[in-house]
Amino acid sequence: MFEKNVDPHLFVVFGATGDLMRRKLLPALYRMANKNHLGGEFKILGVARDNDLNDRSYRDWAREALHTAGLCDDDTPHLWCDSCLHYLPLGDGDAGFFRALGDRMTKLEQTHRLPGNRTFYLALPPRAFPTTIQGLGEAGLNHGSGHTRIVIEKPFGRDLAQAESLNKLVHRFFDESQIYRIDHYLGKETVQNLLVFRFANTMFESVWNRDRIESVQITAAEPLGVGTRAGYYDKAGALRDMVQNHLTQLLTLTAMEVPAAFDANAIRDEKVKVLRSIDPVLPEDIIFGQYAAGDEEGRPVPAYRNEEGIAEDSETETFVGLRFHVNNWRWQGVPFYLRTGKRLERHLTQITVSFRSPPVSLFQPHTCQINANALVLTLQPDEGFDLCFEVKSPKDEVMMQTESLHFRYAEAFGPLHDGYETLLYDVLSNDQTLFVRADEVEASWRLYDPILADRPAAYPYASGTWGPDETQRLFKETGPGHQWMIR
Repeated sequence: MFEKNVDPHLFVVFGATGDLMRRKLLPALYRMANKNHLGGEFKILGVARDNDLNDRSYRDWAREALHTAGLCDDDTPHLWCDSCLHYLPLGDGDAGFFRALGDRMTKLEQTHRLPGNRTFYLALPPRAFPTTIQGLGEAGLNHGSGHTRIVIEKPFGRDLAQAESLNKLVHRFFDESQIYRIDHYLGKETVQNLLVFRFANTMFESVWNRDRIESVQITAAEPLGVGTRAGYYDKAGALRDMVQNHLTQLLTLTAMEVPAAFDANAIRDEKVKVLRSIDPVLPEDIIFGQYAAGDEEGRPVPAYRNEEGIAEDSETETFVGLRFHVNNWRWQGVPFYLRTGKRLERHLTQITVSFRSPPVSLFQPHTCQINANALVLTLQPDEGFDLCFEVKSPKDEVMMQTESLHFRYAEAFGPLHDGYETLLYDVLSNDQTLFVRADEVEASWRLYDPILADRPAAYPYASGTWGPDETQRLFKETGPGHQWMIR
């Protein structure tokens, strides 16, 4: 990691004064520069609608953003901003702007002796993707004297038709090898470790199948409400915002077969095979929910429909529970349960692999209960894993107690770097392993299009809980006593 070469570069950010740039991209780029992960000469050209900004005032804005992120302990951020950051107002965003953009890029490259390597990062609302991609292509900025790459944030389309249309447009001007569809979940060290955990440890890979595993659960929970994202979220909902991308990526990494090689295309081939093996989602396989009023750390919080910017009659789901069946040789008959939501009990992303119980109890007529073994992979926070197993409690009678072996990244390696650092570094060093390919994003939308076309009603659930009680119905085929597991 961070050992590949990064060539001298011009990094162009559309949406350069937006929330993503301020909170994630700018701090990540600054930290990478401090660690010498940006290679040689590296310049950033910010593009945004604010026509009152220029190079100097944009650098002031950036310094304030870095200060807010806690990265201004000395003069280094000031020097970095002055030497690295430049700004160009978007204006009307017409063809004249893209010609001016090309001229400004050429001038920067000549001034700083850059070889023409360029990356365009679209930190924009999805509605702005098509016009920006078309503007870059028609201005001839899709190719240059060096390599040219384009990074597109999620969501990639609102449904299958839009994803196909956007793929068709971007492929008019950019080759697939130039396109980086980014999902920041894949930048997390613990998500990448799923591949190593499975395929470098024979003891786990040998039992990673329908013969030994009873079910798999994937949870991504947030305790906060919609906050300032009401305008976007009410048009998207939890299925588009979290399930179609983040949770589906976790599902494919958990269920995929061993790739032929540890490279981008081999890994993405196996992920696509998983998506194509999933049975259609039936009405009984999905539960929608919407948070009602509740308490957060002792203070009242409003219901979703009472949040600022949300319609009083909104039917948008803030919770999704799903049951999937991956109908292939490895997973036939093993249910995969996914759930995500806002205003849930706590912040948590976790994968729980439940193994089958012993076929016969050797401890009858004793009345002790034997819990199935489980492997719990915690992706955030407190990243690590727990292997849960049964031991005898030190008492006269035979009584079982569940204990665990545990591993924590922080204990072994110290603090983990931000996922955006990983993904930005991969873009700059031309590694597409952690990015979503065109056929993959379309295969994912094919799963969810029928649900969006016939959306189920959303059950209310109290804020601060784990979602609507109705999600327990998803476990009816697994057998009595099964439920959502949280560690």
